[in-house]
Amino acid sequence: MQMKYAIIGDVHSSKEDLKSVLAHIKQEVPDALLIGTGDLFECTISKRHVSEHRYNNLAEVMLLPDGFVELLTFPSVKGNQEERILLITNTDDPLLGILSAMPEKIELGMAEVIHGHQWKWGGNPWALIEPEVSQPVTFYGHSHTSGLQRDGHVEEVLLFGQPYELGQEQTLVNVGAVIDDQEWVLFDSIQNTVTFMKAK
Repeated sequence: MQMKYAIIGDVHSSKEDLKSVLAHIKQEVPDALLIGTGDLFECTISKRHVSEHRYNNLAEVMLLPDGFVELLTFPSVKGNQEERILLITNTDDPLLGILSAMPEKIELGMAEVIHGHQWKWGGNPWALIEPEVSQPVTFYGHSHTSGLQRDGHVEEVLLFGQPYELGQEQTLVNVGAVIDDQEWVLFDSIQNTVTFMKAK
């Protein structure tokens, strides 16, 4: 069983931010297995402009910087950006097949990874209202805000670079966003800890 996981998400096609995070992971935990929480790509067609029109070229619906796809050497769950790209595109581009094959969840022993857009969000400020989890520890993204919640209790002041021990509580870990913030999470499944990390 893999001991260390570097969990990243919400890249939104930001090549430079992703390169920084990957370099930081390689420096800090070169033996960690990378896992993505989705929204690796940025869909340029907004949710409210989705119609029955189908695009025949991925460049029309998403940001694809040169060399970006080559950096995506790790498994990832599907985010709402990937779902939208799949919904509005009709092409035999191999990249569409890769997006289509991304699972909704990835199991990591007693933990799971999901994007989180499938859950109930709302309120003002906009926040997670009702998660649906099936494992004691769930890693997710979507809101671009790092966070730790154990049995409903939110860690008010989140410290980066400090391991948090995981107990028997139902734990939700928002890994933050690669885009702009260059944040990620180290999960040590043997020590049973999560450490919030920041590349910049």
